[in-house]
Formats: sequence, structure tokens, C-alpha cells
Amino acid sequence: MNQAMDWQGLMRAGMHGLGLAPDVFWSLTPAELRMMLGDTGGGGPLLNDGLAALMAAYPDRTDEGTI
Repeated sequence: MNQAMDWQGLMRAGMHGLGLAPDVFWSLTPAELRMMLGDTGGGGPLLNDGLAALMAAYPDRTDEGTI
């Protein structure tokens, strides 16, 4: 599940398409941005497997310490 984020595309969609100010764009969570862009998700609740996959893909710690 380790997919690179298309930051350029997301910034274009959020700031140009939606007209968000940069500080507003960067304060959104990915889920909020997806919802604003019309992604209904269709997913259910985040269960243990989903949480484990997210934690593995985006760890809070690195070898150097906390991010």
C-alpha cells in the first residue's frame, strides 16, 4: 500500500480547483480533501488490518526518532 502521493496534482486540485488558500489546504486531512473533491469513498470503518496497513505505510517514527 506504499503509494507515493501526487502532491502536485492534489495542490492543483485543492488550491486551483477548489480555490483553497495554501494554509487551508495544508490544514486538511487527506480524507477531508478527498471528500471536498467529491470522493465518496465507499469504504467502511477502518478495522485492524486497515489500521495496520496505514501505520506501516506512514509510520510515526523513523530510525532517527519521531517525525
